[in-house]
Amino acid sequence: MQFLAAPWLAQWLLRVAVAVPFLKSGLLKWNGFLQLNDVAITLFTDEFQLHLPGGPYPFPAPAVVAFLSGCGEVVLPLMLIAGLGTRLAAFGLMAMTLVIQLTVPDGWPVHLTWFAMAFAIAAWGPGPTSLDHFAARRWLRT
Repeated sequence: MQFLAAPWLAQWLLRVAVAVPFLKSGLLKWNGFLQLNDVAITLFTDEFQLHLPGGPYPFPAPAVVAFLSGCGEVVLPLMLIAGLGTRLAAFGLMAMTLVIQLTVPDGWPVHLTWFAMAFAIAAWGPGPTSLDHFAARRWLRT
């Protein structure tokens, strides 16, 4: 049973658990390599709004925001899963979660969970099952 409570396993599961919803969402935004689909652009142009005081307000440059969102939702989760630049990727997903919360304010229970998982990864690192850990051990040894 000690295997199931191992910190390395918890760190790996956190990385995968927070990566999956972002990666699934990101993959739906693309038709091909760097070819954003029309639905993604339409969502940021017509549907998504920033719920700020005095708002809601439309996203500035919706096509650019849709492209950056699609890139972040694919690249950052892949970095987390691989454990490469893990803390940077976790901070990126925390920032994206805050923007998502401003866009979909009623989703706060799920957004809080994503934020907490990314925060834990940023705070305690990726663990020994990561490329970051492997690289640090290799570089510190020489």
